[in-house]
Amino acid sequence: MTLFKDWAERYRSTGKRGDRFETLSGVPVAPLYTSEGPADPERATEGRDEEYPGLYPYTRGIFATGYRTKLWTMRMFAGFATAVETNRRFRELLDAGGTGLSVAFDLPTLMGRDSDDPHSLGEVGKCGVAVDTVEDMLDLFEGIDLGAVTTSMTINAPAAFILAAFIVAAEEKGVPRKALSGTLQNDTLKEYQAQKEYYFPPRPSVRLVRDTMVFAAREMPKWHSISVSGYHIREAGATAAEELAFTLANGFAYVETGIRAGLAVDDFAPQLSFFFNAHIDFFEEIAKYRAARRIWARWMRENYGARDERSWTLRFHTQTAGVSLTAQQPEVNIVRTAIEALAGVLGGTQSLHTNSMDEVLSLPTEKAARIALRTQQVIASETGVANVIDPLGGSYYVEHLTGVVEKAAEEIFCEIREMGSGSILEGVLSGIDSGYFANRIADSAYELERKISAKQRIVVGVNGYILEEEEQIPTLVIGPEVERGQVARLNRVRAQRDGDKVQEVLARLAKSAADPEANLMEGLIEAARARASVGEVMEALAQVFGYYEEPGF
Repeated sequence: MTLFKDWAERYRSTGKRGDRFETLSGVPVAPLYTSEGPADPERATEGRDEEYPGLYPYTRGIFATGYRTKLWTMRMFAGFATAVETNRRFRELLDAGGTGLSVAFDLPTLMGRDSDDPHSLGEVGKCGVAVDTVEDMLDLFEGIDLGAVTTSMTINAPAAFILAAFIVAAEEKGVPRKALSGTLQNDTLKEYQAQKEYYFPPRPSVRLVRDTMVFAAREMPKWHSISVSGYHIREAGATAAEELAFTLANGFAYVETGIRAGLAVDDFAPQLSFFFNAHIDFFEEIAKYRAARRIWARWMRENYGARDERSWTLRFHTQTAGVSLTAQQPEVNIVRTAIEALAGVLGGTQSLHTNSMDEVLSLPTEKAARIALRTQQVIASETGVANVIDPLGGSYYVEHLTGVVEKAAEEIFCEIREMGSGSILEGVLSGIDSGYFANRIADSAYELERKISAKQRIVVGVNGYILEEEEQIPTLVIGPEVERGQVARLNRVRAQRDGDKVQEVLARLAKSAADPEANLMEGLIEAARARASVGEVMEALAQVFGYYEEPGF
């Protein structure tokens, strides 16, 4: 069976969302368009791979049918105050038509600290949900079938322990780990490059990523152990090309980490996923996603010897740009988010989060979060863009931009490889140590702000189309009572658990950490089951790994 016949068979065997696709005026819509016009996927022509989605190098998408058979997952990011409150928001989002959950943790949890840590004072529950122990995880997903809903967790430094707590919570709810489907961000490298939510030095942090990769490959076939994140790199000020290059370089670094751990590339690469920003420059963003697929496919096949097609296909989640939102005239953020979301859809994202208009001011209100979800639903149900596979394929401008962004990324890969004497992993680590990433992002951020200040780039409401008086909109306020309640809850868990057992478990975990070949996931699961807290686990590991302090570059 030829490649094209195999492709056509895959297209035929997949059910459609609807029996007929047409424009609002009733004009029939073909599934695919090429330079020769409407195309029948079952009559694909040899030698024209680049015109067809679902075929290497996947510039036009990783699925032969695009969104005609299945829409992207509408995965809304949510988390605030306590696990009980966030559970209520999760249920609201699911009832409103959301199709996946994405957990936003508060700053102390992201930093690996307990709610009663002195460093946590004033931050508990403010920018996400506080999770100290498995008890919080149980409350977070109360009444939600973890075997039926895909769950994403955006967390990095303590990601391995958070995954362990999630596994324990699911198993105590009767859902085995092999049935769990979702994604752990777990992208520690970008923390040192952009987001700065680190705990241990880079190399032991990569070791924890390695342990989750190996564990998931063996125990959790439906789980994505890493979501390599360009989102935070872009939010810190990187250009589209830098976001693309740094993100894929980190992805290649994790591939090399898995190979060094003794895994065959095709045993773990299909479990890697990506997380990109959808910024405001519409066509550049679409080109970025197309270039990302092409680069990943080529590198995985040619540089890392992957033979499984799933290892070549770059799957990614998209979130609209938080940094593009403005405190001035916040209702205009609805427009920005809609345009950015459309770029993600036309770029072929597998799941999408749309920011709420008020996120620049506070945590989203229920109304703002619902409007953000409705934005995706309007794109999916009313615009017709999901009825055609890669509607912008063949656009002279988009194809040119795709090539430009790809070329810029490849030039950056050469620099990183040179820093690592041929290894992307070592190059990324060297670039972190030398400040290469931090300095380059800072330079790009400065250049953009210079253009805005000089009005070479207009931002509505900020340096153009300004109102003399701003209308205030309702915001969500998290009061100090949330922190007091969470600390009291943590103290109750500590009083009710077996304290001696917790200390024994933590001692065994630290001993395992001292062995660089040991996999720490089972020890972390044991700690979670004993009701150890995230801060206690991180401190136990820090006694072996040490702490990270960013050098002055």
